[in-house]
Amino acid sequence: MAATYRIAEAAALLGVSDDTVRRWIDSGRLPASRDGGGPAVVDGADLARVAAEMHEPPAPGVTRSSSARNRLTGIVTRVVRDTVMAQVEIQAGPFRVVSLMSREAADELGLEVGVRAVATVKATQVSVDVP
Repeated sequence: MAATYRIAEAAALLGVSDDTVRRWIDSGRLPASRDGGGPAVVDGADLARVAAEMHEPPAPGVTRSSSARNRLTGIVTRVVRDTVMAQVEIQAGPFRVVSLMSREAADELGLEVGVRAVATVKATQVSVDVP
């Protein structure tokens, strides 16, 4: 089942306002649908595409005024699997996080493009959880 997000959820994952997401929907930058007249939802793969397009990596040593702490919530933008390992890329606001894990772990978590995920950073290890 494909992941979908309401406008407020999409805005939070992208680090923009709800109104910005609505403008992107109205302009066609971000496709959305309404199922049975309900609230507008955005497909996770479309959200991942926009997330990857909109955030350039920050300059070395430059951070925003808020601290990311050690948990970075974002959206999966790429998953590469082989027979043993998986490489998972998450766009968490302006930060691109890449994690290497077993293929089994990626499969068990259901990590696919468009899925919301949380990267937990501890020392030199990045652990990915699904909220």
